Amino acid sequence: MPGWGFGADRSTPKGLLQTADRALLVLLGFDRNRGDWGVTEVAEEFGWDKSAAQRILATLAHRGFLVADPDTRRYRIGPAALHLGRSWERSGSLRMLVTPVLTDLSMRTGDTALLSVPDGFHIRCVAAVDGAAGPLRYYPLVDELYPAHAGATAQAYYAFVAEDERLRLFRDRPMARFTERTLTDVGELEARFRQVRERGYAFTVGEYDAHVATLAVPVRLHGEPFGSLSLGGHEDRFAAPLDRLPALQRAAEQVERLLTGSRRS
Repeated sequence: MPGWGFGADRSTPKGLLQTADRALLVLLGFDRNRGDWGVTEVAEEFGWDKSAAQRILATLAHRGFLVADPDTRRYRIGPAALHLGRSWERSGSLRMLVTPVLTDLSMRTGDTALLSVPDGFHIRCVAAVDGAAGPLRYYPLVDELYPAHAGATAQAYYAFVAEDERLRLFRDRPMARFTERTLTDVGELEARFRQVRERGYAFTVGEYDAHVATLAVPVRLHGEPFGSLSLGGHEDRFAAPLDRLPALQRAAEQVERLLTGSRRS
């Protein structure tokens, strides 16, 4: 139910279109526990007249945001939502939203701050702010792909992926060794993932880039892993890496609130 984030307040502010707002509330009502809606359920959930609920559902179906099951007459998310999702990924909106958070984090720690999201057998940097010590690369970090097995940036995400999904991803797949510290054994990697889950963070030194230390935490959306937020720099800067952890965790919470519309409790 849309009792969280963007759907928490069901009232329409003065000056906005109530019909459009109601249609968006219906879309926000879909989640992993609610895969479809019936007309009566929508009317009861939101306190609307059944005829109004029917018109809103039919309009959303007309534009492809919902599809109606001809047998059950229930509505599910439609293909237009996929179009918007792909447009969002390419738009740069995510980078725009989180860059102020990364900038503040980088200024507080002096390290390079990165937000990364999964991309197949890699995790891709979608936003980055260089630290006071200078850039980690001589080229932009944004859109760089980090292998799923090498380094804290990837491990902080993949450790929290469902076990069956993670095993399918890593089983029988050759894993490149980037440095002498890179983990390439599935058993050792699973042990690392277990450690990350227990601690709630990942810390590595020189597993992907020699002499680069990285501290990373998962970013979750409604309890599901979405990506990772990490701090990186030369290993000499990370003599006491856990001193950075509170700031990193607070920044991850800020990103989560931005992406879910949640308010600070």
